[in-house]
Amino acid sequence: MAMTRAERTGVAAAALIALATPALLLGIGREPMPATPATPALLAVRPAVAGSKVYTRDLFGNGGSDLIEDTPAPDDAPQLAGIVGRIGADAVAMVRTADGRTRTIAVGEGVDGWTLESLAIDAAYFTRGGQKARVPLPAGE
Repeated sequence: MAMTRAERTGVAAAALIALATPALLLGIGREPMPATPATPALLAVRPAVAGSKVYTRDLFGNGGSDLIEDTPAPDDAPQLAGIVGRIGADAVAMVRTADGRTRTIAVGEGVDGWTLESLAIDAAYFTRGGQKARVPLPAGE
């Protein structure tokens, strides 16, 4: 069965398109785009300060706690027994009070004069007056 002239023209056009498409997509035969000069403001990087915690801290180990406060929590700060719920949604802290009882408190609530300011995956952050305390979860046994 012989192809008609219209069919041969269609096949030839399809073959031409099939051969030309890669060259068109890769930009063969076009002039390369000129490189745009980088904006100095975008490249400005603050020089590292010797001994800076930002450059020496463990990236994933401690939740970034050293950026807030490196000192241990005061002795009278509540002890964190656990964190229950979804951080940032409905999480509450289980704390041991000064009298040894355990209770749950939400962000904004207080216990033994300390107010729970926020929760992280591994710690609770409390304030009392001008004092700040990061209370970590107890280490697993």
